[in-house]
This record gives sequence, structure tokens and C-alpha cells, in this order.
Amino acid sequence: MQVQLWGWAGASAALAVLASFADRRRQRRQDLDKVGFMPWTLITLFAVMAALVLTVVALKLHQ
Repeated sequence: MQVQLWGWAGASAALAVLASFADRRRQRRQDLDKVGFMPWTLITLFAVMAALVLTVVALKLHQ
């Protein structure tokens, strides 16, 4: 169970990194009319929160 939680926490952290790069790319776009439809900032926020919660739960199970 704990190994699965660590795996999901790692996947959430990777998603947060990917989403932050995508958000930075969107913010620095050349054509301001090509906005896109993905809420990268919100995805980053939820992915970081999920990674933190899963990490805390995995650490609590370890004790």
C-alpha cells in the first residue's frame, strides 16, 4: 500500500512539473490570440496538493 502511495505521489509531482512547464510556455507565447483551453495553473495546483497529501499519508503509514 505504501509503495503505491509513493508511486502516485511521484506521478503527481511529475504532472505538476509538466503542467508548470506548459503554463510557462503558454504565458510566453508569441501569438497572443492562441490562448489554448487547458487550465495549466489549476492543474499544477491540484497536482502539487495531491503529491503533498499522498506523501503525508505514505509517511503516516510508515510509522
